[in-house]
Amino acid sequence: MAVTLEPRTDDDTLSPRAAPQRTRAVVGRGVLSSGWAKGGGVGVAVGVLVVVAFASVAYGSKTIDLGTVVDAFVAYDGTNNDHLIIRSLRVPRTLVGLGVGAALGLAGAVMQGVTRNPLADPGIFGVEAGAALAVVVGIYVFGVGSLTGYVWFAFAGAGVASVVVYGLGSLGRGGATPVKLALAGAAMAALLSSLTSAVLIIDIATLDQFRFWAVGSLAGRDGQVVRQVAPFLTVGVLLALASGRGLNTLALGDDVARSLGQRVHLARATSGLAVIVCSGAAVAAAGPVGFIGLTIPHVARAISGPDYRWVLPWSIVLGPILLLGADIVGRVVARPGELQVGIVTAFIGAPFFIALVRRRKLAEL
Repeated sequence: MAVTLEPRTDDDTLSPRAAPQRTRAVVGRGVLSSGWAKGGGVGVAVGVLVVVAFASVAYGSKTIDLGTVVDAFVAYDGTNNDHLIIRSLRVPRTLVGLGVGAALGLAGAVMQGVTRNPLADPGIFGVEAGAALAVVVGIYVFGVGSLTGYVWFAFAGAGVASVVVYGLGSLGRGGATPVKLALAGAAMAALLSSLTSAVLIIDIATLDQFRFWAVGSLAGRDGQVVRQVAPFLTVGVLLALASGRGLNTLALGDDVARSLGQRVHLARATSGLAVIVCSGAAVAAAGPVGFIGLTIPHVARAISGPDYRWVLPWSIVLGPILLLGADIVGRVVARPGELQVGIVTAFIGAPFFIALVRRRKLAEL
């Protein structure tokens, strides 16, 4: 069940003194109401994440018994093929999944907060499509072949797509409404995906280099990828977490936010930069994985209420749980091959998206 902020009313502009009282009234909703319960819940979720991360290392297309998994850490033998699989393939893959899941969960939460749109998501709003197109251009035109090269093109593509979508959604009367932003994002995502396909069709070499993560996958990610993407993911996560208080104020409307001393443009710019860095780094590392940024923030709000100081920490934990869980399912159900994680998350996220758009009370956040 998604929990939303109340739409702004005329009373929002009556008095700055009344705004904090309204904030406290709105923030108190959620399955977990007290701060102690929310903090304890995050601790439990972290425990679940540890279990899922261990399962990601222990289970895969090749069956390895748990004793061997433990020995790979406490008594590593470089001549043991199972130990090599665990240390050189599964551990880096799990670390990339942790970072990408956290980044996508946070990116979706921040996007939904800054646009006040429950359908906001890096995939739906064309941010991931922009990053993917920029990566394809980097491969085709500049011959980029490493993640450190991909990531800068991904940042540029994500940034341009974000600005264009927000600009299109802001045209006309009423400014950037949730419906206009969703339509602009869907149109932009379709356009960018078509351009990406056009480039791939005319150049087979680019297609061969791009296809390994085109549908979103954690397969083949090694320690070098972890080291290259970790700084960017860290910066994006810190920016997103720092935007929590500003998102709470923006949820009350720009006029009330200014009356409370919030620098609205700075808050939006910081939030937008967090989305670009998180989405760009995630796409560069794992490809365009969909629906994580859409589903996770709604689950987080249902648990903790709409206070973004809690929604963001919940999103940073729940995102990797969903992504790694989907990756485990993809490896187990198609042995000895595997389903890419982007396909599995689509199976999970599509029904949630359908249920979400059918809810009448989710017109805005």
